[in-house]
Amino acid sequence: MRASHILVGTENEAKRILDDIKKEKMTFEECARSFSMCPSKKQGGDLGEFRKGEMVKPFEDACEKLETGQISEPVKTEFGWHLILRTG
Repeated sequence: MRASHILVGTENEAKRILDDIKKEKMTFEECARSFSMCPSKKQGGDLGEFRKGEMVKPFEDACEKLETGQISEPVKTEFGWHLILRTG
């Protein structure tokens, strides 16, 4: 799988960012660079390719359900709240 993500501290923040993306106020990559707490924000949230078992289970489960180009609803993990963009 291949994905990008935005990691934030609260579900409300994740929902607000998702709303901005859906309303085309900002792109996913712009939001990642501006709001994500993950070092991947420097690459617009790009995590690259990963195999099953390399990501925490809630993240991986959500990513597996997405079609390429689709963005998840907020996903809670031990690290915070993620918005996941399946890129491959």
